[in-house]
Amino acid sequence: MMSTSARTSRSEQVLYPDSDGKPMSDNTVQFRWIVLIKEGLEFLFRDRPDVFVAGDLLWYYEEGNPKARTAPDAMVAFGRPKGDRGSYRQWEEAGVAPQVVFEVQSPGNRPAEMLRKFRVYEDRGVEEYYLYDPDHGRLQAWIRRDGRLREVPDLRGWISPRLGVRFEPGEGPESLGIFHPDGSPFRTLLKIQEVALAERLRADAAEGRADAAEEAARAERLRAERLAERLRALGESVD
Repeated sequence: MMSTSARTSRSEQVLYPDSDGKPMSDNTVQFRWIVLIKEGLEFLFRDRPDVFVAGDLLWYYEEGNPKARTAPDAMVAFGRPKGDRGSYRQWEEAGVAPQVVFEVQSPGNRPAEMLRKFRVYEDRGVEEYYLYDPDHGRLQAWIRRDGRLREVPDLRGWISPRLGVRFEPGEGPESLGIFHPDGSPFRTLLKIQEVALAERLRADAAEGRADAAEEAARAERLRAERLAERLRALGESVD
């Protein structure tokens, strides 16, 4: 039986690259959706120190075998601390596999590669797998039941058991809506900034209207006071 020290020494000699040399996305549409999902998930679990969220991070699932790896477009690992990582080495993460993974499909994704990824996710204990094709607006999801990933037949209004987020597939390209448990939608940073700017402009406009109304009331009071003074000077009653 190999000792712990020998096993550790052997593991240290194996190289686990932090990059597979492949681009994060094939086009701007795929990149936009990867970022939207990953950033939305990070925001959702911003107050949970025990939830790790990553995008396009290599996941090594077999110690000693650097070829046993995959890189989900986005993944969530419950029970693992936040923090920077060059890769997700499962044996260094208390053996915890990501429970939820997302893939955003692009024209460059070959069926054989997507099938390989599905088999990895199924064999390695992923609990929820979501595959979105933004070009055609198609969302698919699989949930672990009886030890296997089973496809969810109807995703309209589907709520993720693990994430608590709601999915609303639409019709046509990029029509998917993803909503936080409080009902607010996942938004890109640009959209968040646009909404914040619009709210600030509305607040400024409301403040401007309030200031104008206060100034008009002040002018009216001055006019009334001057009129009363003139009437008193003429000996007229102002009551």
